[in-house]
Amino acid sequence: MTGERERTYHHGDLRRAILTAALDVIATEGPAALSLRDLARRAGVSHAAPAHHFKDRTGLLTAVAAEGYALFADALTGAPDLRERGVAYVRFAATHPAHFQVMFQPDLHRADDPDLLAARARATDALRAGVADLPSAGRGEDDRLAGVAAWSLAHGFATLLLSGNLADAMAGRDPEEAFRSLAALVFAPEDGRGR
Repeated sequence: MTGERERTYHHGDLRRAILTAALDVIATEGPAALSLRDLARRAGVSHAAPAHHFKDRTGLLTAVAAEGYALFADALTGAPDLRERGVAYVRFAATHPAHFQVMFQPDLHRADDPDLLAARARATDALRAGVADLPSAGRGEDDRLAGVAAWSLAHGFATLLLSGNLADAMAGRDPEEAFRSLAALVFAPEDGRGR
């Protein structure tokens, strides 16, 4: 009895174990398949234990999104320019597909969560810093539209890559190199030549 009780209530880092199990489920089956009861079973704890850390499914998905945005901000921060931020975006999506799925579905998480807001703000700042480096920066609304264009290109490419829709077009090509070429086409200097 004592052994079962300890296994059920003294897990070590239960929060991390539940997050890791959730990421596995999301990566293989999608966010809709997520269940706190199933995650508790996978972690070998009582069905009520995950609620202690996350309250409910939305709380768990909010934690996944906040962790994802923090990792995303770290990945973007080291990139020297807008094109390499796009490459970092694609690399992040490929290496963290479960985070990526949840981060950009705001209906899955609590929009007012302080950890999520802080991590998202860091990621947004890192993305905007790349746009500030463009030769045409400082044009007001054009900067905003350039940011939307860059985000659309990176996000669209990453989404198509993860969903398998680029398999034929890529034909074994490295996704990061393919994105660099694509970005050079779209964000070529005004004289028409790539960087």
